[in-house]
Amino acid sequence: MSDCLFCKIVKGEIPSFKVYEDAQTLAILDIAPVNKGHTLVIPKQHCVSIVDAPEELLLPTMKTIKKVSIALAQYAEGVNITENVNKAGGQLVSHIHFHIIPRYLQDGLQLWPSRGGYDKEEALATLAAIRKLLKE
Repeated sequence: MSDCLFCKIVKGEIPSFKVYEDAQTLAILDIAPVNKGHTLVIPKQHCVSIVDAPEELLLPTMKTIKKVSIALAQYAEGVNITENVNKAGGQLVSHIHFHIIPRYLQDGLQLWPSRGGYDKEEALATLAAIRKLLKE
């Protein structure tokens, strides 16, 4: 896609700090890192998110995520791996990319603050709605 930021990075039109690259994927340092070493893994083929990504694109992407995560888990004390989908999910660039965020025991980062639990009826209704969508 000609106006996609990550497609331009993949083509070398925009500079980046490359962590890793192979024929199908690119891993770069995030320009606004949550912690030092925060890396993005990007498939070179354009698609918007995991929701519309063909499965044959996801396998090499997951292999790169694993490779980079192993290195970052040694660089830091742990990692978080995320992919944001759509604006409500926090996606800022409409090209599938996964964040690998190095973590430290005392970094103070809280990615998912709890909003509390379910009561039984709410849990059952939520399960029913999700399972219905999975069957469609």
